Amino acid sequence: MSSFESEGDFRQWLIEMRPRLHRYCARMAGSVIDGDDLVQDAIVGALSAANRFASIERPDAWLFRIAHNAVRKEMRKRALRNLMPQEDLEMVEDSRSDTGSRIAVAASVRSFLALVPSQRAAVVLKDVLGYSLEEICEVTDATLPAVKASLHRGRENLRLRADTPPATIGWADSKNRKLLDAYVDRFNAHDFAAVADMLANDVKLSLVGNSEMEGATAVKTYLGNYSRQSDWRVHSGFVDLQPAVLFYSRTSTERPTHFALINWHLGNVINIRDYRYARYVLEGAEVVVSY
Repeated sequence: MSSFESEGDFRQWLIEMRPRLHRYCARMAGSVIDGDDLVQDAIVGALSAANRFASIERPDAWLFRIAHNAVRKEMRKRALRNLMPQEDLEMVEDSRSDTGSRIAVAASVRSFLALVPSQRAAVVLKDVLGYSLEEICEVTDATLPAVKASLHRGRENLRLRADTPPATIGWADSKNRKLLDAYVDRFNAHDFAAVADMLANDVKLSLVGNSEMEGATAVKTYLGNYSRQSDWRVHSGFVDLQPAVLFYSRTSTERPTHFALINWHLGNVINIRDYRYARYVLEGAEVVVSY
């Protein structure tokens, strides 16, 4: 019997599942940003089946199967898909399951790129999201021996990388660094008229999980919302190697609360992707402040 009494219930459940889906997709993609794109693909796939919500008996497994297929499609695009050899599919019991789980939960999203996709899926679904081996079989369409082997080897590979320092990050484009630094300086100065001067006429804004806007006039209202608040400060930096505007609470020096990605063309801002309403996206990200 379905868990949903109406299509509205189904759509609300999809919204509530986004953070959980992101924990999976980000680790499979090795990037919190690419993971968010995969979550959107999975949501679109799920919404295409909204007219048959009443027949979905195991919603979690059904939705993660859609997400898993979206990930596999992306892996094929990247030419990274690497299925386990047959000789690796014997049943393996892992005596360090508790240790493996702790390592997986603490590991950065990018750490999971060290694992082949089958290992990645098994470790994330079991150790990060807490699904049973049987549920993992249902999501990944793998046999129980294959899942156990993937889990064992994935935990071991992740453990070996636990003390590996993060990659050194540098700016590939000094011009873009100067533009981002100028954007950040104007933001911190609350000089939003100067920030608005940096916008292209056809600039697009995505407030992830909330709304979208297009055109400089509309996006200025977004800047106005920040101008009316004083509890934040921003820095230039990187999120999973991508240049970003890092937003911090003014009273905290810990991790940022959220971030925004800025795209440029001919010195003007053409796209803003702000995660203010999707703060879960930062979980597990490698964040570096640029000085």
